[in-house]
Amino acid sequence: MPRFAAIDLGSNALRLRIVEAQPAPDEPSPPLSSRSGLPRERFTEIASMRVPVRLGTGVYLDGRLTTAAIGQACTALREFREAMDEAKVDVYRATATSAVRDAKNGALLVERARREAGIDVDVIEGVEEARLIKIAVLGRVPLEDRTALLVDVGGGSTEVTLLDRGAATFSMSLQLGTVRLLETYLGGGEGTGSRRAMRLLEEGVARAFAEIRPHVPPKPVDLVIGMGGNSETLAVLCPGRAPGAMRAIDVGALQPLVQSIAKMSLDERCDKLGLRPDRADTLLPAAAIFRYAAEMFQASIISAPGVGLKEGILEELVARHFHTWDTLGEEAGVIAACVTLGRRYRFDEAHGRLVASFAGTLFDAIAPSRGLDARDRLLLSVAAWLHDIGDFVRYDAHHKHSYYLIQHSDIMGLAREEREIVANVARYHRKGPPDTTHPNFRDLDKAARSKVRALSSILRVADALDREHLGKVRQLTADVEKRRLVLRPSGDEARELEEWSVGVKSPFLTDVFDLDVVLA
Repeated sequence: MPRFAAIDLGSNALRLRIVEAQPAPDEPSPPLSSRSGLPRERFTEIASMRVPVRLGTGVYLDGRLTTAAIGQACTALREFREAMDEAKVDVYRATATSAVRDAKNGALLVERARREAGIDVDVIEGVEEARLIKIAVLGRVPLEDRTALLVDVGGGSTEVTLLDRGAATFSMSLQLGTVRLLETYLGGGEGTGSRRAMRLLEEGVARAFAEIRPHVPPKPVDLVIGMGGNSETLAVLCPGRAPGAMRAIDVGALQPLVQSIAKMSLDERCDKLGLRPDRADTLLPAAAIFRYAAEMFQASIISAPGVGLKEGILEELVARHFHTWDTLGEEAGVIAACVTLGRRYRFDEAHGRLVASFAGTLFDAIAPSRGLDARDRLLLSVAAWLHDIGDFVRYDAHHKHSYYLIQHSDIMGLAREEREIVANVARYHRKGPPDTTHPNFRDLDKAARSKVRALSSILRVADALDREHLGKVRQLTADVEKRRLVLRPSGDEARELEEWSVGVKSPFLTDVFDLDVVLA
């Protein structure tokens, strides 16, 4: 049976989990998005390791990983590599979160991890962290008919995701983590929390959550789910009653606990509460974050399912291996995130939908012999939906504004490199074609530049077919016949401007694909 490993380089500790997995006997597993309860693949625990390396120390004050922390992390990763080799792991993924992505010298740790431990570390953004957390929760908690707020409290950031029947409707990474708060407000965690320090801590938490308010009305949700090691500890210290067999935190008991542990020294917290030293100091800011989130969304309990980032990684690795990964559901989620983003900038949704449809039709005609794949089609569709959001800033040079807004927005399901490609494709939907004198295009690698040229040439023609945003062309078929791309639009008879625009904007496609564009 294949074996899988997940490595989480968090701000407070490094974790490894190795499992052996196989499909359920006699029947195929359903797509991940349709699951409820425990995953259908059978997992057998092979190994689990946790090393308390606090990578976040110093990062949130001076912006750099310490030499000692990097050395300790590499030592831990060498141990993880030995454990994976001994277990004969087939597939693994190692991710680094807030501390490494925020550090100016984060690339040094990535380089040393590859050289010294033979481990490739993927430094992920907060939105990718939230996506993996969502996958972990969907593998454990049935959410088909409920709304849920996921609150993943890490050492450097807190990922807040709102789910409606299992689909993410909002996600944001807050610069709000336990180690970050310790260093900012509590003097690094040494000693007790004074009344002034606690007041500053609570104000800092409230200020961070204020970023959410414009996007998510604070109203009750069916379930608030707490993620991260501190949620499990709090569920033991403040036990509540949750549906099923899950542990839960009693929100009403959190404030008395906060007041109590704020008066204790770190040694007293370890002795009286049975906490590990690296948990004794982070528990106080974690409790403050969970309490604020629960009160904001009017929840009396916080469920603690006991899963985290590494479980989300394993769920995805296993589902892809056994071909049960819901690719269509994943793509639908990415497009839904685009629509949400577009509405934030008051885009022309009907135009975006129509251009995305035309772009898909053109792609399907061209792609088979041009080295383009299904993922490229998704990136084109995202760019088509969002190519005009720069109008929100100003119509003049709106293609450049679209580039900036896409580049600096979170789109769940897209990696940072993919979002950069999408932003460039949208940037070149009008005016001059991609040019290496433009820094945004020049800084891409060779493969990404090739994708931008191909996809933006298609987007230009698709956009031309709805030049006036009036939907005069309602349907499109397209075929490649020898060296011609033959377009057969249908809709209103009076569409001269659209057809003229196709002629103006198609030469770039002709250059890229060596296809003459012909309107039948």
